[in-house]
Amino acid sequence: MNTPSSMDPLIPKALALLRIVTGYLYLQHGSAKLLGFPHVAMFDHLTIASLIGVAGILELVGGALLLVGLFVRPVAFVLSGQMAVAYFMAHASQGHVLIPMLNQGELAVLYCFVFLFLAAAGAGAWSIDAMRRGNPASSTLAKA
Repeated sequence: MNTPSSMDPLIPKALALLRIVTGYLYLQHGSAKLLGFPHVAMFDHLTIASLIGVAGILELVGGALLLVGLFVRPVAFVLSGQMAVAYFMAHASQGHVLIPMLNQGELAVLYCFVFLFLAAAGAGAWSIDAMRRGNPASSTLAKA
């Protein structure tokens, strides 16, 4: 049974806020790696041709696209995969595969599943994707 709730009109806006905040935070990972801002000492001698450099490109470009809401579904799907790979390469390989708290992989797992959700749900309100469809407040979730 699908009964409308008084909160239903907020779903596209809540989805947009999740997308915007996630994109902004993810963008910072890429800018720290590639632009040195915010400064993270471990990225001082990073080369773009390295695995971390490629991750930085995905984070910078993908974070910016999510922030403005452009190509959200395919971008989020790619970033979800990036975070799954990051988890298994950088965190699970340290041991405790099923306990991210012990291998410092919590953020990678959380990003992975938030991106997977955005790939399924779309951009929500306040996005270029919604404007391209002709309705800046539209959302696939609001129509469900």
